[in-house]
Amino acid sequence: MSATEIELALPHLTLRGLAFGRPGGERVLAVHGWLDNAASFGALAPRLDDVELVAIDLPGHGRSDHRAAGAYYHYVDYLGDVLGAADALGWDRFTVLGHSLGAAIASVLAAAAPARVRQAWLIEGLGPIATPESKALDLLRQALADREAIAAKSLRVFAGLDVAVAARMQANGLSEAAARALVERGTRRTEGGFVWSSDPRLTLTSAIRLTEAQILAYLAGIACPTLLVTAEPSPPYFTREVVERRCAAVAGIERVALPGTHHLHLEDPAPVAAAIAAFRARQPRD
Repeated sequence: MSATEIELALPHLTLRGLAFGRPGGERVLAVHGWLDNAASFGALAPRLDDVELVAIDLPGHGRSDHRAAGAYYHYVDYLGDVLGAADALGWDRFTVLGHSLGAAIASVLAAAAPARVRQAWLIEGLGPIATPESKALDLLRQALADREAIAAKSLRVFAGLDVAVAARMQANGLSEAAARALVERGTRRTEGGFVWSSDPRLTLTSAIRLTEAQILAYLAGIACPTLLVTAEPSPPYFTREVVERRCAAVAGIERVALPGTHHLHLEDPAPVAAAIAAFRARQPRD
């Protein structure tokens, strides 16, 4: 299954991405993780049968437009971007596939727009990162300080793609092949080499985060069939305790734990594809 470059014009910006599969299959909109891009699904998509899968670069990521000057990035704003992508595709109803940040977006979208989301396939994420009330003011102060400081920062220039790949491997513990897939889509040429194409504002501290209780209230609104695939061992921000508490909030959710790393769908896609196939086989046709 080869990928086709696509461009989706939304009212406020243009998204770009990769289309896999064939029209007529199950419509799947894939949403990647923080500082990743649509290439995150390049290994998994060809293993999913009978799908028309579109993987988008979120705003500020990959080859999509950055948000306008003076704007920032919050996962709530991504909900409208994903729905806008579906509208541009002419999809009234679709399955959403998300990894990490993309899974946080997908799970909240499933609760907030139940008429649009047919199923949710989540990888290494269920709801966004929480912050307790006691840390809210510190978070806001740090966010404002970060916004002031970013103007003085310059982009790191990599002499070649191999150097950028090595940096990504070190930062995320990725294999060379996985890192290269993300780097090739996530860099742009500049004088002296390559720089990340992602918007530097993506690295700023979030000004506002929900509490765990608020997130659980969101997740309780998910009514569509939902699959969560997690890696073992779990990352520190998505511990087994958090996973179990959040899964308990979602009626009928199915969870599959697989050995692997946070990017298991990119590093070892076959077991993830098998988990999705088994889940789909158990769902009634609609």
